[in-house]
Amino acid sequence: MNLVYLAKRVLIAILSLYVVATAVFAMTHLLPGSAANIILGTTATEQSIEQVNQRLGLDRPLWVQYVDFVVGVFLADFGTSFISDQPVIDMVIPRLNRTLQLAIVATLISVVVAIPMGVVAAARRNSWVDSIISTTSYIGVSIPSFVSATLLLLFLTTPPLALFPSGGYVAPTESVVGWAYHIVLPAISLNVIIFAYVMRQTRSSMIETLESDYIRTARLKGVDEYHVLFKHALRNGLLPAITVVAINFGWMMGSVVIVETIFNYPGMGKLIIRGISNRDLPLIQAGILVPTAAFIFANLSADILYTYLDPRISLGES
Repeated sequence: MNLVYLAKRVLIAILSLYVVATAVFAMTHLLPGSAANIILGTTATEQSIEQVNQRLGLDRPLWVQYVDFVVGVFLADFGTSFISDQPVIDMVIPRLNRTLQLAIVATLISVVVAIPMGVVAAARRNSWVDSIISTTSYIGVSIPSFVSATLLLLFLTTPPLALFPSGGYVAPTESVVGWAYHIVLPAISLNVIIFAYVMRQTRSSMIETLESDYIRTARLKGVDEYHVLFKHALRNGLLPAITVVAINFGWMMGSVVIVETIFNYPGMGKLIIRGISNRDLPLIQAGILVPTAAFIFANLSADILYTYLDPRISLGES
C-alpha cells in the first residue's frame, strides 16, 4: 500500500471533520439567542443568565471557546449536557454502540445478499432472472425507510404473525437470539434502499467489466464462467459497489432517527430527538458530529479497500 496516498486520505478526512466542526460551532454560537436563554427560558433574569454563562464557560472570548470546542471534537469530548449535567460522551457511547450494531447488520445484509444478486443479474443479462432482480431493485429504491419500517411493524409484529418484537433492544451479551430478534426488523427497514442501490450498482459495474478485453481473453483461454465472474471480474466490478456501501453507511448513521423512533430502538436517533426536544446544545452538536465522523471514517475505509482491490489507484495510475 502506498503510504503517501494513505496519508493524503487521512489528511482529507481530518480536514473534513474540522470543517464540519467549525460549521457546527458557528451555527450554535453565532446565531441569535444564547444557551443560557435556552436553558432558563424567556423569563430569565440578566443575573441568572450571567451565572449560567459563567458555569458553562460562555463568558470567555469566542476564539477561546472555538479552540476548546474543536480540540474537544478531536478528543471525543463534547462537553456536558445542559439538562442532565452528564458528560455528553458518556451518554453517546452506549447509544452509538447500538446504532453501529444496527448499521453494521444492515450493511452486511447488503454485502452478503445484494452483491451476489447483482453479479447474477449481470451474468444473466436480459433474462427473466435479470428482470426479476432489476424490478426488485427499482421497488426497493422507491420505498422510503419510514414506509418499510411501518409495514414491517404492522405485518410482522402483530397478530396473526407476530414473529418479531415491536421494539426495544437486548444486548448480545445477554442473549444473542434476543439481540437478533430485536435488531432484524430495524436493520431490514434501514437497508431496503441501500440494498437496492448496491444491487443496481453491482449489476451495472459487472456488465461493464464483463465486456472488457481481459474478460474476453480469459474466456478465450477456456477459463470457466464461475472463475470469470468471481475471480477476474468481481474484483474490479466491486469498486463502484464499495463506494455505494461506504456512502450509505454514513447515510444510515445520520438517518436512523425515524427507524429507531418507529421501533423504539435506544440508539443515537432517539438521543438526538431528546437533545432537540430539550434544546440541549452539546447533545445536538454530538448528534451532528458523531454521524459525520462515521461517514468520514466509512469513506476513508473505502479508499483503503480500493488500494487493496486495485493497487493502481494508490499509485495514481487509474
